[in-house]
Amino acid sequence: MNGQRDLFSAHGPNASVFASGRDRETSFSIFAQDGENEALAPADQAMQFMHSLSIPEGPNAGNPVSLAPFQRQFIQGALAADTTAAILSIGRGNGKSAITAGLALGGLLGIWDRQPRREIIAAARTRDQGRIIWDFVSGFAASLPIDLRARLIYRRAPRLEIEFEGDGGGHVLRVIASDGKSALGGAPTMAILDERGHWPLDRGDELEHALLSGLGKRAGRAFLISTSASDDTHPFSRWIDEPLPNSYVQEHRPSPGLPADDRESLLIANPGAIHGIGADLDWLEAQAQRAIARGGSSLTTFRLYNRNERVSGESRDMLLTVDEWLACETDSLPPRSGAVVIGIDLGGSASMTAAAFYWPDTGRLECLGTFPSMPSLLDRGQADGVARRYEEMQERGELTTLGDKTVPVAPWLVKVMEHVAGESVQCLIADRYKSAELSEAIQRAGIRVPVIWRSTVWKDSNEDCERFRRAAYDGKVKAQPSLLLRSAFADAVTKRDDSNNIKLTKARSMGRIDPVQASVIAVAEGERRSARPAQKARVAWL
Repeated sequence: MNGQRDLFSAHGPNASVFASGRDRETSFSIFAQDGENEALAPADQAMQFMHSLSIPEGPNAGNPVSLAPFQRQFIQGALAADTTAAILSIGRGNGKSAITAGLALGGLLGIWDRQPRREIIAAARTRDQGRIIWDFVSGFAASLPIDLRARLIYRRAPRLEIEFEGDGGGHVLRVIASDGKSALGGAPTMAILDERGHWPLDRGDELEHALLSGLGKRAGRAFLISTSASDDTHPFSRWIDEPLPNSYVQEHRPSPGLPADDRESLLIANPGAIHGIGADLDWLEAQAQRAIARGGSSLTTFRLYNRNERVSGESRDMLLTVDEWLACETDSLPPRSGAVVIGIDLGGSASMTAAAFYWPDTGRLECLGTFPSMPSLLDRGQADGVARRYEEMQERGELTTLGDKTVPVAPWLVKVMEHVAGESVQCLIADRYKSAELSEAIQRAGIRVPVIWRSTVWKDSNEDCERFRRAAYDGKVKAQPSLLLRSAFADAVTKRDDSNNIKLTKARSMGRIDPVQASVIAVAEGERRSARPAQKARVAWL
């Protein structure tokens, strides 16, 4: 904890006991029955035990374990008396697996929990991923006294397991993959969910529920560790944003929108860098600059794993990466000059209705979103897994509410036209699928503007997406920093057909990409009109 005195060192009382090579019963009596140790809280016992171990691999292999402040903070919170689930989100290479492996070994030996027949589950996306924790546990166990090591049995087939025969026997640590059926019926005393933010949604949720329900049988604890998930709707993100009772959350994530090589934010995501854990800050900064130079998937992957940001790792399928969109944001917005093209995307009761305004002459892009007023933006945000984001958009003037259960189209169109009152409107462009509903609303609103109907079939959608990308890459799209657009572009993924055509899809996203759809068709139409040659004056023969 901040300002808390470090009570232990690598040469504490347990370290000398391990080094002495006493028998197993004597060692356990010191851990559990010695007056000084008995008075310690479980977190203090765990840290004392881990400081007695040796680092199993890396440049510091063989040196005594010395926990960094952020690691001590996590252990204190995770092993607090009222904690049943501890969540740690931190950049790659900061000792997530190592710290939970040390806790797993301590749980296996019964350092702070002497339940009979203890069961430790290390769950991971794949068996190979779970082997990382298994290897760390076996590596830490190599620094135990000989008599303790003799009571550990290592199994590699059919599953990765470590059994401890001492203290009554029957204690086991086993590794399982993210298949929920493999955990049904178990009653673990500890469960480690490694890289929870990157498990498959369906099987991952099934396994998580199976493990948590099993932990309740024996008052067990869950440790969910991972780099950030790709978006706010992922279950791991919701553990952090909407913490449940009796859960401890520790997240090391910098503010979004910062340069990838910003040193202060790199240190936020990688607190181990100044304590000799993982990569140092200079290396991280050099990797960030290399990722910036390469762009694309290299930059997106660096933000996801090394900066611990919530960005999609599927950069090949995104309409624009986070950094590509950030390049379109500017504080000095170009003026409203020339005619404006308005893109319309009508939503239903659950989805957002959006309008995008694009001035081809200057590249200015504005966007407004609208939800029905029922349910409230806060309730809707909770249901969508984005917490208060919709309320924040409303406070910034980017999102409004209109109507009750649905957005009334005609009054909404009036609001849209009021937003560009006094401007020359070239056209409205909208999806042909809702042409009847929109046409009736345009008549009721008394709007006299040309309307272009655009289809979402592969041919039209591919052309619109590619024109929008080209305009963005060429610096022809400029928007003020917008939480609405930034959030939408983070969720805007595309899919391809056999001919390599792309179109927007929401198949892998719960996010609201309606502002992106409206922006894409508005910018694409504006670019088509700009590309047409200016009409020359006709000569009239008399």
